[in-house]
Formats: sequence, C-alpha cells, structure tokens
Amino acid sequence: MQLRNPRDVGLAIRERRRSLGLDQKTLAQRVGVGRQWLVEAEKGKRRAELGLILRTFEALGLTLRAEHAPAGALAASDPVAATVSIDAVIAAHRRRPGETS
Repeated sequence: MQLRNPRDVGLAIRERRRSLGLDQKTLAQRVGVGRQWLVEAEKGKRRAELGLILRTFEALGLTLRAEHAPAGALAASDPVAATVSIDAVIAAHRRRPGETS
C-alpha cells in the first residue's frame, strides 16, 4: 500500500488494527496514547506526531519503506494508479454487524 497523505496512513492503521481484531482502546494502550489520539490518527489527522505514528505502526507489526519514485511517477500522471473505485473503498471500510471501532 502506498501512503501518500495522512488519510492513507490513518486507513492503513485502521485496516491493520481491525485485521488483528484489536479495538481502539487496546491499541491505544499498547502505543501509550489515549483512544482519542488514535481516533484522530485513523481519520488522517494532519498534525499527528510522527514518532507516535511510527510507534503505532510498530505495535501493529507494520513497516515503512522509503523508495525513490522515478520522475513523473505521480498519480496525476498515471491515470491507472489514479483510478479508485469508491464502491471498493466503502465495502472495505464498512463496519460489520457487531463490530466496534
């Protein structure tokens, strides 16, 4: 998954947390932050402290890798990469019955 903005980071955190069956309170405790901080981070809060984001990734077993993108490789210049199915995004993030945040 490419992380291009705070929203992408928040979605990655939420998706991984849910796949591990963790609720927000449990993950927040593991990271050493309040649940409200995690709520905001999952929403893509722009001013979330990088150190806390990295601790959150570590708690979730996620890694980050920086790669140099070739010139002109931005999504705006690649119509295939820029195409997003809103239905797929909604389906992937829809809460299931009985599921909590």
